[in-house]
Amino acid sequence: MKEPQIVEFSTLPHECSYLKEKVCTMHYKYILNCSYLLNSRLVERGWRRFGLYFSRPNCKECKECINLRIDVKNFKFSRSAKRIFKKNKNTRMVTCEPSLTRNHLELYAKYHKFMSNKKGWKYYELTPKSYFELHVAGCEKFGKEVLYFYQDKMVAVDLIDFTDNGISSIYFFYDPEYSYLSLGKYSIYQQILSAQKKRLDWIYLGYYVKECPSLAYKIDYKPHYLLQNNPEMTETPIWV
Repeated sequence: MKEPQIVEFSTLPHECSYLKEKVCTMHYKYILNCSYLLNSRLVERGWRRFGLYFSRPNCKECKECINLRIDVKNFKFSRSAKRIFKKNKNTRMVTCEPSLTRNHLELYAKYHKFMSNKKGWKYYELTPKSYFELHVAGCEKFGKEVLYFYQDKMVAVDLIDFTDNGISSIYFFYDPEYSYLSLGKYSIYQQILSAQKKRLDWIYLGYYVKECPSLAYKIDYKPHYLLQNNPEMTETPIWV
């Protein structure tokens, strides 16, 4: 494999996507030819990958974005989780390399229109080029998508990265008409099962933000650990 090529930069302070009246500064690494090992080291240190871009908050006055990972070995499925498994007994999954189809684009747009009305998300429709750059490019050997089908209809897409010690949960979107299946929770449970089968230790869920409803739910997945520092590549990440 070719050597990784890395370009680093930071954004100017801008409006925070998660908390009103907060200002955000993001640090980015644009990486061509990212290796499996490098991706694993970045994920463990709190970096999130979208396409060829890895990002991490670098806000001077706010530390509300906290990376959370689920302890796979000690996770126990609750009765509620078992009910969700039962609801999805006819849901079929296919794991493959990330792809771009008309179904992907239509489902993505439908989901974001729904979330715009439900939670006030800013709505913007991705072009095929934008979707490819955001969710398909840069997957290398570690990036996968899990497609969920119900009665032969694609109802959800779960984008994940495999690392040397876990699974990084990148992005998930679903058909709101099938909300009754609790597909978001079901996808996390399936990640946990996959990690258990592969003897991996962690599910990296990304940022937990206490005051952001779209991200606060992650604290309910227990046991979990929170990243306490913002380590450089030469430093040890501290998860407590």
